[in-house]
Amino acid sequence: MTINNFSLTFLGTGTSAGVPVITCDCDVCTSDNPKNKRLRCSICIEFTDSESQDRVILIDTSPDLRQQVLLQKLTRCDAILFTHNHVDHTFGLDDIRMFNVSMQQPIDIYAERSTLDHLHRVFQHVFESHKNVNDSFVANLIPNELSPGDTINLHGVEFTPIRLLHGRLPIVGFRVDVPGGPSLAYCTDVSSIPPETWPLLEDLDVLVLDMLRFRHHPTHLNLDQALEITQRIVPKQTYFIHMTHCVEHEKVDAELPENVNLAFDGLCVR
Repeated sequence: MTINNFSLTFLGTGTSAGVPVITCDCDVCTSDNPKNKRLRCSICIEFTDSESQDRVILIDTSPDLRQQVLLQKLTRCDAILFTHNHVDHTFGLDDIRMFNVSMQQPIDIYAERSTLDHLHRVFQHVFESHKNVNDSFVANLIPNELSPGDTINLHGVEFTPIRLLHGRLPIVGFRVDVPGGPSLAYCTDVSSIPPETWPLLEDLDVLVLDMLRFRHHPTHLNLDQALEITQRIVPKQTYFIHMTHCVEHEKVDAELPENVNLAFDGLCVR
């Protein structure tokens, strides 16, 4: 199966508060550098499948999803994968309904059972639309449960959920394997990697990894921890994400090792 025109675009690279942070007048929050302006974390993966159909897969739907989609001029969404159930990774889901209109079809979503249950509670108007008082316009979504280690094939590209720990909360990242193309891993909101996951992070072309700030944090990697993990995995290229406003892009990026960089909103990796 031939996959062409594969790319990964960072829709957002910021922590849950985004950057700039409300009420903050620090140097990063007031910076004119667009690389210091970070929407909440999400990525889109785009490719052309073996039938010459363009495909778009989203990982997470941040509260900034509408703005992100408009900025990147996305015109379709073929599936959504969720890493976990936190607000900054799920609360843009309602905006998906406009893709239902333009594509005239439902959209598959994939998540662990705990995340699917959370989405069902929060977006009850979507998943139990028959209970709505009015005949509301809601997203048309097909829930699919996934489990760590069980690969799913989406239009010819393989997505393998991998177990990560976000503090005490078990979440998933994703390994993405393109036939005849790159292998990458998307690991947001990480504080540690359990033993069973390390083999799934071997032979990567691109590693996308959580790196919140310089100081220790109980539920996210700091810079030293992220660099240590990168050195153990040895991908060809690493991009750090989920950064707070203490991270000034140009200064920090210039001090990173070779083939390790800060991601920024709108960065496209091919």
